[in-house]
Formats: sequence, structure tokens, C-alpha cells
Amino acid sequence: MIRLKRAYDQLSDQNGIRVLVDRLWPRGLRKSDAMIDLWLKEIAPTGELRKWFSHDHEKWDDFKKRYKEELDVNIEHVQKIQDIAKESDITLLYSAKDNKFNNAVVLKEYLEERLNKPFE
Repeated sequence: MIRLKRAYDQLSDQNGIRVLVDRLWPRGLRKSDAMIDLWLKEIAPTGELRKWFSHDHEKWDDFKKRYKEELDVNIEHVQKIQDIAKESDITLLYSAKDNKFNNAVVLKEYLEERLNKPFE
């Protein structure tokens, strides 16, 4: 199972492997307090795409399309997360305040699509 959670939210027994999927470390969160198993910043959207999107809901559909295109060529890191998700529950952590329009939402959708069909 793949879950989503803000990096600032409290730890839960159901988190499984906690993977931070943001390019930047969450502001104000000390690494020693974060309880993050893996920081996979390479799977986050490029800085250019992240800045372009800027959490503008009107750009959401375009952002999703562009980010999925980036993921399509980021096979090594997609495979790493996919391998973890096959073996354990996983929680994708993000720092955005918006829990519906962020890169972790797109990544979760992308991974679930990929896990339901053979990896190419």
C-alpha cells in the first residue's frame, strides 16, 4: 500500500517505509526529528517544473502531465521506489501545505499505475 503524508505529520504505526519525495528539505524540520527512512530528492520534479507550477491549481493538469513525463525518463529512481513498494507499505512524504495538488499525489498515482502493469 502506498500512502501520502505531510513530512510534518505525526509518525504512525501504519507508515511502513517513510520516503521524502521533495527536492528541498522541509522548512523548519530537523533531520534528527523527521523519522525519514529515505530522502529520494531525485524523484521530485525538476526545479524548473516545480517553480513553473508554483502550486497554481490552474496548472495542475499540465503539471501532472509534465511530471509524469519526467518520471518516464527517471527509471532508476522510479524503480527504486517501486521495489520498496512491492516489499513493504510505503508512505510518500511531502512538505506542501496543499494535500491535493502536490508532486507526491502525482507520484502515488504514477506508481500505482506502474505496479498494476509490468515495468518496462
